[in-house]
Amino acid sequence: MQPPPENRELSPYTGWTRAHWEHAADRLLRAVRPHASPGGGLIGLPGPRPSWSGARSDGLEGYARTFLLAALLGADTTRPGADAHPGADAHPGADTTRPAAALLGAAARPCADAHLDRYAAGLAAGTAKPGGDGPDDWPLMADTRQAVVESASVALALRLTRTRLWDRLDDPVRQRTVDWLLPALDPSPVDNNWWLFGLTVAGFLQDAGIETDRAAATITRSLDRIERWYLGGGWYSDGDNRAFDHYNAWALHLYPVLHAHLAGDRALLDRHGPRLRAQLDDHVHLFDADGAPVPYGRSLTYRFAAAAAPWLGALTGHTPLTPGATRRLASGALRHFLDRGATDERGLLTLGWHGPYEPVLQPYSGPGSPYWASKGFLGLLLPADHPVWTATEEPLPAERADTVRPFGPTGLLAQTTAADGLVRLHNHGSNHVRPAESPGSGADDPGYARHAYSTRTGPTTAPDPADNHFALLLPDGTATARGPATPLGTGPDRALSAHHPLPGVRVVSAVLVHGRAEVRAHLVLGAPDGTPVRQTGWTTGTTADTPVSQLHPVHGYAPEVARLPTGATLQGPGPTRTPALHGTTHGPETLFVALASLTAEPDPAPVAGLADVRVTGPRTLTVTWQNGTTARLDLADSDCGGGRA
Repeated sequence: MQPPPENRELSPYTGWTRAHWEHAADRLLRAVRPHASPGGGLIGLPGPRPSWSGARSDGLEGYARTFLLAALLGADTTRPGADAHPGADAHPGADTTRPAAALLGAAARPCADAHLDRYAAGLAAGTAKPGGDGPDDWPLMADTRQAVVESASVALALRLTRTRLWDRLDDPVRQRTVDWLLPALDPSPVDNNWWLFGLTVAGFLQDAGIETDRAAATITRSLDRIERWYLGGGWYSDGDNRAFDHYNAWALHLYPVLHAHLAGDRALLDRHGPRLRAQLDDHVHLFDADGAPVPYGRSLTYRFAAAAAPWLGALTGHTPLTPGATRRLASGALRHFLDRGATDERGLLTLGWHGPYEPVLQPYSGPGSPYWASKGFLGLLLPADHPVWTATEEPLPAERADTVRPFGPTGLLAQTTAADGLVRLHNHGSNHVRPAESPGSGADDPGYARHAYSTRTGPTTAPDPADNHFALLLPDGTATARGPATPLGTGPDRALSAHHPLPGVRVVSAVLVHGRAEVRAHLVLGAPDGTPVRQTGWTTGTTADTPVSQLHPVHGYAPEVARLPTGATLQGPGPTRTPALHGTTHGPETLFVALASLTAEPDPAPVAGLADVRVTGPRTLTVTWQNGTTARLDLADSDCGGGRA
């Protein structure tokens, strides 16, 4: 099937309409069919390696996550327990009496039915002998912990298609499915976003009138648990650490808000909906003009699942985004990946970012893992006449104006430039480690520990030198890790943090930004006199179309800028180069200051001309930007580093 023609009148930025989304969903679902087991209970996709849970679990993952995509393509428009179709909150004037198929495009209608029929057959086959070793048998949650994750996708798919699938199943199949799902109602075996998998299973069972008291208890327990991780401003940490990442978009807001919406629970939606709205105020600033979300955190192979939260805001009415901006963001993200090799020649989503890239994976990632990207199709729950599908696309913040935006309690600072649509994310407070971990206790996670990330660069991975990293160099040449970063505050143009690269050594770090320019400052306290240090910048490729990375010494560094040879990143194959500055500590404290820039502007001026930086004290500096405005930065741990002079 050929894709629909682009519509540049309705969608001037992406060309895509709802028909393109239906076509993309259908193609992804058709591509996995040859890899289904004889009864369709498992979908064992090819990949470079199995996950740590094993091939059978990976087969369940392939089934469950693509089942969710099929359910979004063919969802019910009315459900028991809700007032109207899934778009009612955001589009109260819509016709709620039409059958589900009326909301699908002409091509999508038979496709959706055919896909759901296959998953209904797989449900029957997979639950026939769970825990067995037959070609279709699903693993039990008691034996395979990963099955808890997949139970949420199965349950949500069943909830979205109750009248079209669940209510038409034979009683024995329904009972076997319930028996398999029930263990997910127990307390989570992992103390992070996993609590929401039980909530999602409970929501389906509650809607279906099954084990309702137990389901209600699970919902309450799960919501109580994640409440301790909500730090305000729309941001959750993913557990008892400072892991702020895309899990806010594709899990921590998605499951509670979607459950509240599907259940018609106004009180719960009134509590969690405003949090989603606050999150989207920041989230929209993480998307490049070319559609890419900033690659930071873990599970990046879920790719355009980052668009789930904007769709959810439109679905529930809890969004600061206009309908045209919502579709522009989501369609831009989906096109970004599909146009850049996220699927292979068979149409299968690969384990990586653009193409395959193993360093981006976690041990739990298997060949079916990328299909959590199915959540990015949440917009298909909105009817074809909803404004999110009929409004003209509008530009993203990265396309409208230069912006600097701190993200609430996270220590993250977004910096965008309209001239090239680039997004940079400065990290002064997010990591996937606990503060109790001792300095120098292990290697950094490249998805969290960098001082900065962007939509078009890095991060580098071992054994290559770390990009956007400040390190002390040990006698054997090893660079120290950053480890847990303690946030010291953010302001309208800055962010500060501190970390301990070695026992007894403290580094206070700050970034001050304006336009494309970044002032990067590090105050090293307690290091032995004569300790070598290294500051790296943005890693870029060697082709003509790559962004330009600049790094310029201001104070404490030698004048030479090294260009370290580095290899492939998730953006594409190598070779790449990473600029680096070198210096040496002097006395009990030493200040190091540099200017950095990343830009896709043609023939950019040197970054040294974008700011006049003067060190005015052992811990302070004053910056005069090219436009004449002035700012003061103080690394004395207080007042967010000072302010405008």
